Amino acid sequence: MPTVLIVEDEQSIRDTLTELFEVEGTQVTSVATLDEARKALAAEPYQLIISDIRLGGKRDGGLQVMAAAGLLSPEAVVLALTAFPDQDNRLASLRLGATYFLEKPVDLETIASVAARHGVPSARFPTAQAGEQGSEPPLS
Repeated sequence: MPTVLIVEDEQSIRDTLTELFEVEGTQVTSVATLDEARKALAAEPYQLIISDIRLGGKRDGGLQVMAAAGLLSPEAVVLALTAFPDQDNRLASLRLGATYFLEKPVDLETIASVAARHGVPSARFPTAQAGEQGSEPPLS
């Protein structure tokens, strides 16, 4: 069963992302803080991690999530989300294991497409399976 961890301090964004991935056969954990993310990562490995870079106003909160994910869920696909897409954030995210660096506002179709490419189903691509290639639209 695909597992998804959503780390986002903005309630509306967190709820929207949670709803996107709450489909049959997918387990979604949604948290708002760095401490909650660390606890979730310590409890189980995840296949997909979506994290805001700035959590609770801390510039590096999401980067700390990525560092923890690298140790506790090293196989996870990590999507870094930010409203502040400067080069330092991009490089730090990639260095810490982010697979994708996406600027807010991010189109849900883009997030769902990335997830589907890695076998994680969503409301947009409910039949995504691991190893499935070419059935999703390309990222724009």
